[in-house]
Amino acid sequence: MKATKRPIQAVARWLRRQPPKMKVFLAVVSGLAALFFLRMVVHDHDNLFVAAEVVHSIGISVLIYKLMKEKTCAGLSLKSQELTAIFLAVRLYCSFVMEYDIHTLLDSATLLTTLWVIYTIRFNLRSSYMEDKDNFAIYYLVIPCAVLALFIHPRTHHHIVNRVCWAFCVYLESISVLPQLQVMQNTKIVEPFTAHYVFALGVARFLGCAHWVLQVLDTRGHLLTAMGYGLWPFYGPTFRNCADFHSC
Repeated sequence: MKATKRPIQAVARWLRRQPPKMKVFLAVVSGLAALFFLRMVVHDHDNLFVAAEVVHSIGISVLIYKLMKEKTCAGLSLKSQELTAIFLAVRLYCSFVMEYDIHTLLDSATLLTTLWVIYTIRFNLRSSYMEDKDNFAIYYLVIPCAVLALFIHPRTHHHIVNRVCWAFCVYLESISVLPQLQVMQNTKIVEPFTAHYVFALGVARFLGCAHWVLQVLDTRGHLLTAMGYGLWPFYGPTFRNCADFHSC
C-alpha cells in the first residue's frame, strides 16, 4: 500500500509546484483525453448523464455520512445545499412535464437527500454551522440565472414556462457550488469529506458536459439546430437527449 501511495504523492507534489498556466494546460489535456476515452468506451452517451446524477448522489451520500458520523456541519455551505435543492426541484418539475424517465427518479432521490442535509444543518447541527463564513448572497446567483433564462432558453415545442424553468435550472446548477467554494476559501481548511463532496460535484459536472459534447459530435451538429436558434445551444449543455427535440 505504501509503495502505491508514494508515486501518487510524488505526482501530487509535482502538480502543486507547477505554475498556474501549466496546471490549466494539464487540466485541458486531461479533459480531452477523458472525453476521447468516454467516446470509445461508452456507446450510449445518454448514460453519461445518468452517471453524472449518480455521482452527484454519491457526493450527497458523503455529506450524509459526515453529518451522521462526526455530528458536525463545520466547513459545509448551507447556501450551496439550498441552491442545489432549488435547481433539483425545478428540474424535477420539468422532468414531470417534459420527459418522465429514469432521470426523474434519480432527481427525486437526490432532492430528498439534499432536503435532509438542509434540515440537519439548520436544526440538528446548527451550533456547528459556520454562518459567518457562509456569507455568499445567493440572490446574486438566483436572480441573474432567472433573468438569463428569460432571454436565453431552448426553442422547442414545450410551453414557454417549462422552457424558461429548464434553462434556469441548467444555469443555477452550473454555479451552485460557488458558496461552498467560498466557505472553503474563508476557512482556509478543507476537510476530507467536504473535499470528496466537491470532487464528486466536479466529476458530475464533467460527465454532464461530456454528454453534451459527445451528443453534438455523434449527431454531427444536428443537436445544435434541433434545440433551436440563438445562444441556448452553447449555454445549455445538459439537455439529455436530442430525441426530445425531433418534434420541434
